[in-house]
Amino acid sequence: MGRIQETIGRIKTFIDEVRTELKKCSWPTRSELVESTVMVIVSVTIVGVFVGASDIILMGLLRILIR
Repeated sequence: MGRIQETIGRIKTFIDEVRTELKKCSWPTRSELVESTVMVIVSVTIVGVFVGASDIILMGLLRILIR
């Protein structure tokens, strides 16, 4: 039983420390969060289009070289 109580005590301590640290965090406002999310979506879209276009172009070049 002593080990179980010790483990539960450690878990409680961990959770208390996590709560304390999260209170110290500086959380973004809703507008900052929306702006960052839009930037990530736009960036991922641009990179995806670039990779897709590169793939299509390189496949075409390889088909020409193989013939």
